[in-house]
Amino acid sequence: MNELPVRFGTDGVRGPANTAITPEFVVALGRAAGRQLGDGPVLIGRDPRRSGSLLEAALAAGLAAEGRDVVRVGVTSTPALAWLAATHGWAAAMLSASHNAFGDNGVKLFAPGGTKLDDDVEARLEDELAVLYAERTAPTVAGVDVGVVDDHPDPTSDYLAWLAAQLDGRRLDGLHVVVDCANGSGSVFAPTALRATGADVTVLAADPDGANINRGVGSTAPEVLARRVVEEGADLGLALDGDADRLVAIDDRGGVVDGDHLLALFATDLRARGRLRDDTVVVTVMTNLGFRLAMAEAGIAVVETAVGDRNVLVALDANGWSLGGEQSGHLIFRELATTGDGLLCGLLLCDLVARSGERLSEMAAAAMTQLPQVLVNVPADASAVDVDAVLADELAAVEGELGDHGRVLVRPSGTEPVVRVMVEAPTSAQAEQAAERLAGVLRSAAS
Repeated sequence: MNELPVRFGTDGVRGPANTAITPEFVVALGRAAGRQLGDGPVLIGRDPRRSGSLLEAALAAGLAAEGRDVVRVGVTSTPALAWLAATHGWAAAMLSASHNAFGDNGVKLFAPGGTKLDDDVEARLEDELAVLYAERTAPTVAGVDVGVVDDHPDPTSDYLAWLAAQLDGRRLDGLHVVVDCANGSGSVFAPTALRATGADVTVLAADPDGANINRGVGSTAPEVLARRVVEEGADLGLALDGDADRLVAIDDRGGVVDGDHLLALFATDLRARGRLRDDTVVVTVMTNLGFRLAMAEAGIAVVETAVGDRNVLVALDANGWSLGGEQSGHLIFRELATTGDGLLCGLLLCDLVARSGERLSEMAAAAMTQLPQVLVNVPADASAVDVDAVLADELAAVEGELGDHGRVLVRPSGTEPVVRVMVEAPTSAQAEQAAERLAGVLRSAAS
């Protein structure tokens, strides 16, 4: 059996377009999705990267070959597509490599109703994909049973109206916001959504050409946005990623407000208004210890999951909780949306700043104190090195020295042959020294 060029990760499949994510592979994925993702039409959206239209055609062909009608949304954001899927009760597929450079692409799949796939469905779909990709078996439908590919007549206006409604009638008049669209999906409607609420909006990186997505801009490169916020004397900046499902903010002084700080702000605000279900917030193991300490002081319980917003969603849905997210800026307001939505979070942050009458820099500083965090990636095959055994003595020593004032996390990467060593400590020097001690032991064992 031919080996799949790429396997499912924490959020669908992703890799170099037209080499790993080939049209042949995507046709097979479309056929597998057609067989596994319920009944009814399937929405397809894409971000603006160059390979999007090529892979959209392949995915639509695979779905239609299995008898599924396809509704193309065109260039849109992942959360907007998920919202449409929830509205219609349909399955959906988003062509995007999120924050990766333009040469990569990927497919994120949503179950009917716009929710992430659960583990069982994803496993069956990947098994089906492996068979279809290897054997190239012919579809069994023909004639009137073949699916039809059509375009959605108006994929954005209802979503924009829904976004505005989340402010409960409040407006953002007088608030100056700089938004960085990463030359990605947010370019289509982020400026429009913000201006519709009355905000004074300055727009950056909203001119996608297929190759400039995430290039020196967006949530992974907020330096340009930070300078512009300060130069213009704006109240805050909002940085989206390529498919607009994550948010990193910039405060009025040009400081970065990452996902941990944003979660702290939203959690305390929701709790104060009686809207934080069970006074609980869900985070991943990468969330800074400073967040945990701040939440403990605020009387908010913190539940931890493995890395990936999909894992956060599982915990939220299993327990009926309302808020969770990642340090990277994937924030999920589960009572409002089925996935992370950078633009929704940006609007809610603007609303929070406007309601408070305070500067974002002051609010972020009061919400939590971030401990210095150092991450070292050690080239190592986790299947060949017993990481726990190799590090046992040194790890116990480091954790004993840090006590309650620091934290160590060692985990194999799920996407590349490295082991990630993360250390948080009261000072950067302590964190760097501890991380290098552990990394050195791993390098010796792997050599």
